[in-house]
Amino acid sequence: MANRTVTPTEIGVIVRTTRKSQKLRQDQLAGAAGVGVRFIVDLEAGKPTAQIGKALLILAALGCKVTIDPPPSRS
Repeated sequence: MANRTVTPTEIGVIVRTTRKSQKLRQDQLAGAAGVGVRFIVDLEAGKPTAQIGKALLILAALGCKVTIDPPPSRS
């Protein structure tokens, strides 16, 4: 599968779907990740200005894997 850019909306869908599959409420996930409920709401809505540090905390709390591949070096 080729690498591609993921949009804030896609991240929101992943967070919401994963949270619901784990039978977690937004307030429960917020508590587990150490963020506010408002941040969960905004992230799930695909807010493009969501803080990356908090987003990574939420993804980690859900057990999601995040991979970033740097571009190949130029010779």
